[in-house]
Amino acid sequence: MTASIEGTDLHHALAAHCFTRTLSPSFVDRIVEHAALRRYAQDDVLFREGASATEFHLVLEGRVAIETHAPGRGSQVVDTVEPCETVGWSWFVPPYRWLFDARAVTDVVAVTVDAVALRGLCENDPAFGYALMQQVAQVMLERMRSARVRLLDMYGTSTR
Repeated sequence: MTASIEGTDLHHALAAHCFTRTLSPSFVDRIVEHAALRRYAQDDVLFREGASATEFHLVLEGRVAIETHAPGRGSQVVDTVEPCETVGWSWFVPPYRWLFDARAVTDVVAVTVDAVALRGLCENDPAFGYALMQQVAQVMLERMRSARVRLLDMYGTSTR
């Protein structure tokens, strides 16, 4: 998906994103009320490990690195997030703290969503909460698949 902040319709960008594409239009409308288009320059930090997870990002353009700090080795890339993917799921699971850092590898355009407001909507509307939980679970599953591939690349396969 190609987008720029100027001239981009937030509702259309959100409705077309892979995270929200299968949600009902009324659920997308509710998310739009708590979302904004945002631009991040290359090397901008979207969030830091341990910080309060108050928002998440639906990438429209660019690439974001999910990183962790390894003593003696510095920042290590755990995963990368591309257009039509989601940065962050820690906002959905207590204690609502980021487990990793997120840094823009390139210039990034994203829909940034107020996670605190969304958690409130989930608590007040179980159908909305369940639909959102299914989407977040997909993000978590993709991160696990990606981690598995990276581990296999690093360590090879076992010959039990």
